[in-house]
Amino acid sequence: MDLIEDFPAQSARTGRFTHGLPKAFTLGNEHVLFLRTAGPEDPTSCLWQLTATGEEQLVVAPEDLDAGGALPEAERVRRERGRERTFGIVAYSTDRSARQIVFALQGVLYHLDGPEALPREIWTAGRVVDPRIDPTGRRVAYVTGRQLHVVDLADGTNRAVAADDDPEVSWGLAEHEAAESMGRTRGHWWSPDGTRLLAARVDQTPVQRWWIADPANPERPPREVAYPVAGTANAIVTLHAFDLDGGAVELRWDRPAYEYLTAATWDAHGPLFAVQSRDQRTLLVLAGDPGTGDTKVLHEQRDAAWVELIPGTPARTASGRLVHTADAGQTRHLTIDDVRVTPDGLQVRDVLHVDGEAILFVASDEPTEDHLWLYDGELRQLSGEPGMHTGSRTEDALLIDSNTEAGRSFVVRRPGQPDRTIESRAAEPLVTPRITWLRAGELELRTAVLLPSWYEGGQLPVLMSPYGGPAAQLVLKRSGGAFATAQWFAEQGFAVVIADGRGTPGRGPAWEKTVYLDTLTAPLEDQVTALHAAAEQTGALDLTRVGIRGWSFGGLLAAAAVLLRPDDFHVAVAGAAPADQRLYDTHWRERFLGHPDENPEVYDRLSPMTYAADLRRPLLLVHGLADDNVFAAHTLRLSAALTAAGRPHQVLPLSNVTHMADSSSLTHYELGFLSAHLRPATPGTPSAR
Repeated sequence: MDLIEDFPAQSARTGRFTHGLPKAFTLGNEHVLFLRTAGPEDPTSCLWQLTATGEEQLVVAPEDLDAGGALPEAERVRRERGRERTFGIVAYSTDRSARQIVFALQGVLYHLDGPEALPREIWTAGRVVDPRIDPTGRRVAYVTGRQLHVVDLADGTNRAVAADDDPEVSWGLAEHEAAESMGRTRGHWWSPDGTRLLAARVDQTPVQRWWIADPANPERPPREVAYPVAGTANAIVTLHAFDLDGGAVELRWDRPAYEYLTAATWDAHGPLFAVQSRDQRTLLVLAGDPGTGDTKVLHEQRDAAWVELIPGTPARTASGRLVHTADAGQTRHLTIDDVRVTPDGLQVRDVLHVDGEAILFVASDEPTEDHLWLYDGELRQLSGEPGMHTGSRTEDALLIDSNTEAGRSFVVRRPGQPDRTIESRAAEPLVTPRITWLRAGELELRTAVLLPSWYEGGQLPVLMSPYGGPAAQLVLKRSGGAFATAQWFAEQGFAVVIADGRGTPGRGPAWEKTVYLDTLTAPLEDQVTALHAAAEQTGALDLTRVGIRGWSFGGLLAAAAVLLRPDDFHVAVAGAAPADQRLYDTHWRERFLGHPDENPEVYDRLSPMTYAADLRRPLLLVHGLADDNVFAAHTLRLSAALTAAGRPHQVLPLSNVTHMADSSSLTHYELGFLSAHLRPATPGTPSAR
């Protein structure tokens, strides 16, 4: 059992088994660029290439460069929004041939004239955030000090393209709600010919301010965060087109009616972007004229609940046809000029790449799987094995990134050439998941059950381990740290049950929108359904000893479980739970619950604080004090409500920890708390009580 006991430390050392995985692929004419750390316990990301002969070569290692200084605060925030767990070179940009490469390291800009060249430092006007090389490879746009600049790689000329004296205004970066809740992580985009830029201007003046202190280090001043909670004012976001000779024009739309800029790009036909109303029931796709600022509506989408934002949309083909999606009943279709080109039952998840008239996208007809598809007048599935597949494509190359129960694989295919593979250097977990796949209840809730490897019969205490919310699925036929962690808990004497209920992605628009105006009732009912179905189908579950643990929405679900369904759930660990519904950001919270001024009873009913006096089960609340996504105030307010009601509970604050908590000691602490109340079995005594 020693190796099994070492698993939580291994998970923490390996970034939950993400270190050593290749990512951020760019397909060149003969080579492939990608990022990867050197090994399973190395958190420093390097730039690599796969050559035409199939050989992997290190292009740049951060330790070979003399980049000093602190990481710019805006870059730290970008990494937190992207849940980045590595250091070093975490992003890069290339021209359209993937020969010219730029990246920032600790705010210093570097350029490579080809993957075989040595990197050279480029002088800039300040510490660099999000550098983007233009498609022709001549210039680099970057953000420094809230200003958008361009540097010419040939002569080193720097110029400020967009700047503002107002300290509340920034250019070229995504605001919090765009990066955290909309999926728009960028704030500036090059024109295809590299002569003009599209940039977002963000004015934070109306946005409420919050202060995140570090109680463990009281000598440090609190950090100011502009964060629009539900019902309050958003940042004022506008979109502007610039030429490099000083010309500028604002792209105009009815911003009071459509205050969210959800997506933007500049393709061969000009600026293309999408805007959404505050209630998120209407989305417009607009084409912009960079000379006049006029815009034209290309597409309007409405929904009685909300219009879901699909990554990669909107886009246009070479001929100018609009690539988007349409929700029709149970199915989210891919559309071209509003014509559906995918069949009923195939759920489009992500548009990856539009090249000419060909569209590469991810879709699924089984919610535990994602597959890679191509539409170029005909519809073809490019991946086959059950699992999670994504990729990238050019006219003469295809990369398939696959995650199956057997592990990870990265394959590059070119016509007339043998397949080339890119190596994964990620660690193999010290525990091997033993998953029984189930479908629970009339809704056939996808469910995974994990029992101890030593289990021989009898009944075990149960540990439910859901996420259960709109942002993610857990019951997926893939490898990785989540199922390994579940198996580790199983090895401690639990039957672990993971279920994806209503509201989770992957089963179409009607399924997702079941939770409109009530994000707790159906997800909690579905966890109970999965629990009882797993007990009936395996015979291994002791329903008198049921615990539940979760993080973020999963933490909210765990807290709600012991408050609202104490007969079914007997102990809970709630991590980073958004307990106060009014304290989360506008775009995410109002999407599901509406505006709090219009639906105050909904916000009250779905807050665990409302039911604090009903707690009669053991509850552990865990929160990172540096969390700028779900503030620690959520947990502290819930704890205060429980204390005021005289209900005993435990609180574990994590100093200097954000929304990403990777700690072996935390995992062991959870185990100790759960074990004290559920009395798990041990090898040889599976039915111990």
